[in-house]
Amino acid sequence: MTSEATATDEAATQDAALVELKGAGKSYGNIRALHGVDLTVHPGKVTCVLGDNGAGKSTLIKIVSGLHQHTEGDFLVDGAPVRFSTPREALDKGIATVYQDLAVVPLMPVWRNFFLGSELTKGPWPVRRLDIEKMKKTADEELRNMGIVLDDMEQPIGTLSGGQRQCVAIARAVYFGARVLILDEPTAALGVKQSGVVLKYIAAAREKGLGVIFITHNPHHAYMVGDHFSVLRLGTMELSASRSEVSLEELTNHMAGGTELASLKHELAQVRGVDVEELPEAGDLTAPVASSSEGKS
Repeated sequence: MTSEATATDEAATQDAALVELKGAGKSYGNIRALHGVDLTVHPGKVTCVLGDNGAGKSTLIKIVSGLHQHTEGDFLVDGAPVRFSTPREALDKGIATVYQDLAVVPLMPVWRNFFLGSELTKGPWPVRRLDIEKMKKTADEELRNMGIVLDDMEQPIGTLSGGQRQCVAIARAVYFGARVLILDEPTAALGVKQSGVVLKYIAAAREKGLGVIFITHNPHHAYMVGDHFSVLRLGTMELSASRSEVSLEELTNHMAGGTELASLKHELAQVRGVDVEELPEAGDLTAPVASSSEGKS
């Protein structure tokens, strides 16, 4: 085999989809929560899934993470169809989920939370004991690899900021072999600065070759790190486009609903007694606007 052919095969392997949903859906009895959803996650790419409350984001997470099984369509991992029964089966395939309400014990040290449920031990059975020094050293090294420097690994994880706790969870997933990282609204309860910290580590995970599924309702955060955008509306796919195919304004309109925004803008114009053109653009409709009488004076 020539070197060119080998390079082509390696490139194809690197670009092969880690996770694919094809026409996937989920019904709970007569209630259809998700229908006809297509989603592809590639290594070294951030796939952003956006949608308002009730759009189907949580159902999508539960299918990919192995919590629920899809009832229609196909779910493929590395090109092979799968039907997970438990989150452990998904984790065994390298799919890790970091939920918004992080599974941490606030009063336990950072290193202990890093290895929670997967502690390292040493010594012969039946007198094996925790290898505390190795866990501290490993946790510190892995966090530093993600750009997180903590002065004391003994400090309770509850003393860290929300953004730092999210980043510890991301570093933990990377260490334990995650190939696909699902992040459930990681910036929802954070301020501007801490959101920026989390977005930086999402980009770092992408640089390490992970396929990232970033669930969010904030198009601005999504557009800062996303490579592909999927917008859900009432359980169906409203938009699926790469970064080069959609602008932030278009993404925001799809996210909020262009027709609904136009209707809301006309209603606000009537309430304020101004022309529609005087109102701010979508996404800032609560900004103060001079009334018609003020403009004429």
